[in-house]
Amino acid sequence: MSVSAEPTSVDPRRNGSAPADTRPADTLRPHAEHAFADELAALAAQDDRPRPARWRLSPWAVATYLLGGTLPDGTVVTPKYVGPRRVVEVAVTTLATDRALLLLGVPGTAKTWVSEHLAAAVSGDSTLLVQGTAGTPEEAIRYGWNYARLIAQGPSREALVPSPVMRAMAEGRTARVEELTRIPADVQDSLITVLSEKTLPIPELGQEVQAVRGFNVIATANDRDRGVNELSSALRRRFNTVVLPLPETAEAEVDIVSRRVEQIGRSLDLPAVPDGIDEIRRVVTVFRELRDGVTADGRTKLKSPSGTLSTAEAISVVTGGLALAAHFGDGVLRAGDVASGILGAVVRDPAADRVVWQEYLETVVRERQGWADFYRACREVGA
Repeated sequence: MSVSAEPTSVDPRRNGSAPADTRPADTLRPHAEHAFADELAALAAQDDRPRPARWRLSPWAVATYLLGGTLPDGTVVTPKYVGPRRVVEVAVTTLATDRALLLLGVPGTAKTWVSEHLAAAVSGDSTLLVQGTAGTPEEAIRYGWNYARLIAQGPSREALVPSPVMRAMAEGRTARVEELTRIPADVQDSLITVLSEKTLPIPELGQEVQAVRGFNVIATANDRDRGVNELSSALRRRFNTVVLPLPETAEAEVDIVSRRVEQIGRSLDLPAVPDGIDEIRRVVTVFRELRDGVTADGRTKLKSPSGTLSTAEAISVVTGGLALAAHFGDGVLRAGDVASGILGAVVRDPAADRVVWQEYLETVVRERQGWADFYRACREVGA
């Protein structure tokens, strides 16, 4: 027996219209569809290209939303992802087919960020999310039960609690599964039937939910962290894998960090990023050199610490530094504001990483012209 997929709620997220903007005015971290609602509306108004079933925008407009650009009416769409255009185009095209999308990359390559913005642009709703952890149960992907109703009435549709994936199937929307490789292998495999047959059986009721057009899944994963559960070959075949690379150049990474810190800073009333662009460039340089194991000029080989030193960690270091500058300084980001954050990001293993950091300070930072203030600040926090 097949269950009707038509939702009955009057929630606009469930009837294809724009999601209700019911967030408080002081929301710390609004969802992408709210934070960039004006850009999404402008794109939708000028988007005359074919749209897949239940998509809010055409694939071209979704790519423009992520990569940025200027629309015919002069509206500027800010880039959400700074990287190879083809990566975004392949990801968007995958979602327009019946293949699920797996965003793969080392920590800090904006997998979650891209996933959220893709879902917001495609479905107008980025909140159908399963957060993967070692304790994620099968119910988070399939469905659970309201046990009070289950005991009182027995198995019924009213007692069933749909997962984000089940809701996405019924509503023709995009579900997100974050950190897929952190989910236990047997729970991961509950996605196989969903992705291959586009059906979610409910054996307790002798029913099933069939996905309506527009449904798809975006998953993210990395294979560097501890606690990773490898995907089965059967599950991996159900995904089209797109690898998100690290920023190719230092300037590209500086641009990414500056943009993201500026967005975060506005919500926290922190100083403007341009006041600290030189320190942002230093943070990025340090992270890239230690990550790559060689100085920017290629002349000096370096030991790399145990951490990933990702772009996301650079954003965190700069944001923390801006907060220090705002609350305990003159509002201008300086070397002393980022030094402790860099030390915390680099020295994860107190024994091995501290040796790596001290060697880098004495052989590279100390001799680098114009970096004397940075060297002193790092020496002070590391003393």
